Amino acid sequence: METSSVSKLLTWLWMALLLGTELIQCSTVTYDRKAILINGQRRILISGSIHYPRSTPEMWEDLIRKAKDGGLDVIDTYVFWNGHEPSPGHYNFEGSYDLVRFIKTVQRVGLYAHLRIGPYVCAEWNFGGFPVWLKYVPGISFRTDNGPFKVAMQGFTQKIVQMMKNEKLFASQGGPIILSQIENEYGPESQALGAAGHAYVNWAAKMAVGLDTGVPWVMCKEDDAPDPVINACNGFYCDAFSPNKPYKPTLWTEAWSGWFTEFGGAVHRRPVQDLAFAVARFIQKGGSFFNYYMYHGGTNFGRTAGGPFITTSYDYDAPLDEYGLMRQPKYGHLKQLHEAIKLCEYALVSSDPTVTSLGTYQQAHVFSTGQQKCAAFLSNYNTKSAARVTFNGRHYNLPPWSISILPDCKNVVFNTAKVAVQHTKMQMLPTGSKLLSWETYAEDISSLGESSTLTAIGLLEQINITRDTSDYLWYMTSVEISSSESFLRGGQKPTLTVESAGHAVHVFINGQFLGSAFGTRENRRFTFSGPANLRAGINKIALLSIAVGLPNVGLHYETWETGVRGAVVLHGLDHGNKDLTWQKWSYQVGLKGEAMNLVSPSEATSVDWTRGSLAAQGQQSLKWYKAYFDAPTGNEPLALDLRSMGKGQVWINGQSIGRYWMAYAKGDCKTCSYAGTFRPINCQRRCGHPTQRWYHVPRSWLKPTKNLLVVFEELGGDASRISLVKTSVARVCADAHEHHPTTDNYDIENKGNSNSTGNAKVLLQCAPGQSITSIEFASFGTPSGTCGNFQKGTCHAPNSHAMLEKECIGQESCSIFISSGVFGTDPCPNVLKRLSVQAVCSTADANTQS
Repeated sequence: METSSVSKLLTWLWMALLLGTELIQCSTVTYDRKAILINGQRRILISGSIHYPRSTPEMWEDLIRKAKDGGLDVIDTYVFWNGHEPSPGHYNFEGSYDLVRFIKTVQRVGLYAHLRIGPYVCAEWNFGGFPVWLKYVPGISFRTDNGPFKVAMQGFTQKIVQMMKNEKLFASQGGPIILSQIENEYGPESQALGAAGHAYVNWAAKMAVGLDTGVPWVMCKEDDAPDPVINACNGFYCDAFSPNKPYKPTLWTEAWSGWFTEFGGAVHRRPVQDLAFAVARFIQKGGSFFNYYMYHGGTNFGRTAGGPFITTSYDYDAPLDEYGLMRQPKYGHLKQLHEAIKLCEYALVSSDPTVTSLGTYQQAHVFSTGQQKCAAFLSNYNTKSAARVTFNGRHYNLPPWSISILPDCKNVVFNTAKVAVQHTKMQMLPTGSKLLSWETYAEDISSLGESSTLTAIGLLEQINITRDTSDYLWYMTSVEISSSESFLRGGQKPTLTVESAGHAVHVFINGQFLGSAFGTRENRRFTFSGPANLRAGINKIALLSIAVGLPNVGLHYETWETGVRGAVVLHGLDHGNKDLTWQKWSYQVGLKGEAMNLVSPSEATSVDWTRGSLAAQGQQSLKWYKAYFDAPTGNEPLALDLRSMGKGQVWINGQSIGRYWMAYAKGDCKTCSYAGTFRPINCQRRCGHPTQRWYHVPRSWLKPTKNLLVVFEELGGDASRISLVKTSVARVCADAHEHHPTTDNYDIENKGNSNSTGNAKVLLQCAPGQSITSIEFASFGTPSGTCGNFQKGTCHAPNSHAMLEKECIGQESCSIFISSGVFGTDPCPNVLKRLSVQAVCSTADANTQS
């Protein structure tokens, strides 16, 4: 027995050694005109963007595993210079900025990585990823043939590359990184800058290639990318794109899965049918690498959101939502698309498409190797009408604006417009965790300027003073009003106007709040105008200027101004207007609460907070709130419901969740159709509601008990109505026809023969810890409608509801074959039938509460 155990142990150790040797084998990554080659093999590579600082290290592995399960080969991420080098020579690679840990997690899960070093990233990230201190390097000019900029850029790029080399993370060393990117979307700047832009692109490419990573380099949206750098496409569609040399592969570095959101704007959604159609169009034209931007968007924690005015949520309508949950049907439909594409991989990388017209708006793209390997893509570009086409002697029905994929040039396994995976409806539920022991602290406006060390004649640019250490800058001055002014005796009050370069301003006179004004992402500049409550004698005017994220895109955006930069004028005095612009102004960076570090768990208890009823204190501007709460049970993602608040920032246990703002969304939230060229204005939501109401609270930030919540409210809100909620699945729906094409029912044998097995089925899947508690609708026959609005048709199997209850009630998931045999009898012979189901998902505690 003992000898046998030793033998087994030695065998296990030998196998582990062999496996370990295999895992650290170096890979050769090259390219030709068809594809990226890994160890000499052409690959169709499916990638998705997950930005490590937009989630937490505790979330990374789950996100990456879901990406792998969704059919991805590659994880793509930018590298965020301002997060890694917040001050010159001082680096941060800890916590959510632990880049090495993130890349190693990608490797451990078994995926490749595309490291987009940039170091300019855009990404709706503060200052486009550049550290603000870079703006103040003498003689610097961003992203052009400028010596100081090139020195700084090269230094950071070299540091990142060397860090990856030290950890053996490039594929040439046995690591997962198969591609790297230098610069980012430089095309518009290159055209605007002319010779200087062209010289800079050539320098950047030469510098990057000279770092000898052993993997190809990419430049996206840069048609002049010099050899051997590959130029790539970004956009909603990239089927019209061709690389700048015939020996380079066709890469799509950003297939936009949705769009970003700005405070005061609607939330954008991209229908998955259109996204799948865009990807299939790209593949049928010979594309071999595509990356979803984003696959998981995540959260702009802290003050990382750029824009300006970009929301704290960076959900992006991605297949994995802000909290890391699968967004259905987007996740599942794309997974099936990926499976279909992979079935065609050999034919796709081994041949060029032959294009045949099948009608006015219909085409066939056929890839054939001449060795019984054949794949076809049948497309219908008509946005309104389905088409019945004949291909290779067979008839095929193509919905509008769709592509069918045939891995053997015979059998359809996927159509981009036919969604059979479940639709999931999410909900925000109370957690039961109460916010207790509310206390408040008011910013002391009356003492403003007493400790100010900076004064100047005229109005200074905000970021030059704050260096972005705070969103807030006080501009303070005084004006003397004669006692003879007629408005003091009942006349019309003077008007104060303040011209700002962005992004917001709150105006105070003699410590009293006068009003606010805000810019927008499209027009940062604005003017405040309001009646001035002045008195005889000296009046103190205080303007709190607020940055809502620094710009991240635009030619030389480092030169753009923020703060009160126009005229400040009192109108309507007896002797005309009084211009305050060029008198003496005092400045104070940040808030008193920031200087006192009120958000820190250790400092929060040492400050003289005010206790008492929040209702009795009323809603006031520039007020801090704090409370404590215990971590709720369960593992559902958490969020703060801030619907009752105005505008400000919020922290949990000293860590910033980000900026909040209950700005109401403006837009046109009309009915959204998947068919037709997508633009963000096509499909909008939340019109007439706050753009962002819920704010992600990572569970890893919480302690079991006594978690500190600190809120700074600028405008005045009701903190007593803030609540901690959890996001969970409310309902799941499935809707598919019998004989629906699916890769699950398809098998390609070694000889290339194909066969179809079994029937189509629907799958209902609640979240882990939930079960199906009721069937709200079920019909096998000819039902109509969509999830939340299903209706029975003239044909209906009477036992539909009973069958679904029998198979699904009490289960976390269940699957039902779409077949007349399952439902006893055929309710309408010779009619194509469908199964539509809507079910409720609940947890045990929810069932108990109800």
